[in-house]
This record gives sequence, structure tokens and C-alpha cells, in this order.
Amino acid sequence: MSNATAAHFGAGGDAPYDFALRNGGGMLRLIELGEGTEHRVEVGRFLAAADAADDSVIARIRGPVLDVGCGPGRILHAAIVAGHLGLGVDVAMSAVEHARQQGLPALQRSVFDPLPQEGSWGTLLLLDGNIGIGGEPDALLARCGQIVGPGGRVIVEVDPHPTRDRGYQATVVDIDGRSSSPFPWYEIGATALRDRVHGTGLQIIETWTLSGRAFVSLTRLPYPCHE
Repeated sequence: MSNATAAHFGAGGDAPYDFALRNGGGMLRLIELGEGTEHRVEVGRFLAAADAADDSVIARIRGPVLDVGCGPGRILHAAIVAGHLGLGVDVAMSAVEHARQQGLPALQRSVFDPLPQEGSWGTLLLLDGNIGIGGEPDALLARCGQIVGPGGRVIVEVDPHPTRDRGYQATVVDIDGRSSSPFPWYEIGATALRDRVHGTGLQIIETWTLSGRAFVSLTRLPYPCHE
């Protein structure tokens, strides 16, 4: 599975995501290769303070929290301010550097690499589209189920369209034409996610929407899951 050197969001090529983080933000376009459809990604939002939708996630954190794909640390900062022990992991060194400059604990690591305290985290976060990491939501959710402790939570930000369920190769481009290397990505909504949970060791316990964003909270089952 993927590791810190594998193709990932905005990396390779001209590395537009890294450039945007180091220059205070900017608008990126996530483009589906072959189809040309695109989504806009406002990097400035990742650099800003947590908003009301983010706060709804923070309110549901239980125990120490691992923020997967933490970026520059917006959510990690909010979780720590709220009194939680926390750690961020991200494959983008520029994101990890930014988080560390804010005094936040962050590692350059893939979620599929060995991680500290596996099997004992109280909450794991997959926000800002990070359910797309690796392009295989089933494998990603199963991995998350290994990382949290029994009864631990995995909180996923999903696509606002409940039945969205599609993977593709993508690239990231900025307004100056800088383009990343291709990488696998996935978009999935809350309804479609229900069909992906079987066999992951997780169970959906809550769904909610706020400010146009959608979230799913899952818990790790207290017993091994057998196919």
C-alpha cells in the first residue's frame, strides 16, 4: 500500500500544493484525468482557524486524537486547544513543517506506515476529503480500524452527495499552471460509505451535516471482524 514516497495529493511535478502552503494559500484545481471534471480546493481554508463545521467534529472527539492528512494543522490545533492529546500525520513535508512551526506535534508519515500507539487511539480523523487517500476507501477504513482502540472512533468527512461513489486518477493544478504528478483519489458519500464498512472492523454510529459539509462517525467493533 502507499507510503510517504508514493504519489499523493498535489505532490510531484511542480508540487502546487507545497507551493501554495509555503506562500499563504491560493486556489487549486483537483482535476480528474481523462474526464476533465474538476473541484476547487481553497488552501487558505486549511491555513485558517477551525470553523463551525470543524468545531462539530472537535466536540465528538473522545480520548487522544490522530489527525490523518493533518495538513498545516488547523484541526490538530483546535483539538489540542480543546484539551485533547493529539498527533498529526501527513505525507507532505511542507504541511508537516508548517504544523511544526506552529508548535504542533506532526510526523511525515503515511497512514499505511507504522504509526505510534497503534491500536490505542481514541479518535482518528479523516477530514477535508482525506477519505480519498490511496483511492481505496475500503482499505483505508480497515487500516483506520487497526489504529484506533476498541470502541475508538473514526470520523470521516464525506462527499455532500450521499450516493457519490467513484475513484479516479487526478492531478492538482494551480492558477499559474503548476501541475502535480497523477495520484489515485476517491469521492464517497455517507450512503455509499455504508456499503464499504463491512469487513473493516468499523460500524457507523452517526451522520451529520453542517455548513454544506457532511460527516460520518464510526466506532471500532469490540471483536474481530470475519468475512
